[in-house]
Amino acid sequence: MTIIVIGGMIGAGKTSVAKIIAEALGSEVFYENVDGNHILPLFYTASPEEQAAKRYPFLLQLEFLNSRFSNIKEALINQDNVLDRSIYEDWYFCKVNNDLGNISDTEFHIYEKLLNNMMEELDELPKKAPDLMVYLTGSFETIINRIGKRGREFEQDPKLMHYYHTLWSGYDDWVENSYTASQVLTIDIDQFDVVNHSEDAEKVIQLVKNKLDEMRFAKVVNG
Repeated sequence: MTIIVIGGMIGAGKTSVAKIIAEALGSEVFYENVDGNHILPLFYTASPEEQAAKRYPFLLQLEFLNSRFSNIKEALINQDNVLDRSIYEDWYFCKVNNDLGNISDTEFHIYEKLLNNMMEELDELPKKAPDLMVYLTGSFETIINRIGKRGREFEQDPKLMHYYHTLWSGYDDWVENSYTASQVLTIDIDQFDVVNHSEDAEKVIQLVKNKLDEMRFAKVVNG
């Protein structure tokens, strides 16, 4: 049983990479809840006054936390699944919004308590965490270009540039120094475009397979 998480910035191409890896491994994909998330457009388009009154940033993080908790619980009790982002990265998004003042300290404290309770429940499952995060990293220019190309209207406001840059600027550091749930395979999206170049997709699939083989060999050697 192998569980793979696809991690990375907004616009990094997680859904596309999740799809090609799942197809190559014969796995199911648990996609991020975007189309059915009615709070997400409000988070991006509401005025600062509306954000403060309606608490959309906090509500959005709770909505993502709830949907990803459901996904990871189901993924961890089944065989060979791929998660399009996971519950582990949600903390990072919540912390960035707390630092920016979009989520209050009280809300962040409530969020962390809920997340910790969820993590304790995962500890009761036969499999407690993913085996591998495939982390998609790249330049800010590439991220913004891809956000533009995928065409979600609510993501295009130039006022969001500071938010995107703040998320992007700390993401690598969070993965390298704070993420401990699984091993990490880093893919540079400046070098690989799995959507427009089939040869890049094949290279990414091979990198993932090689990493999984390496992990299985180490497990056998180490008992």
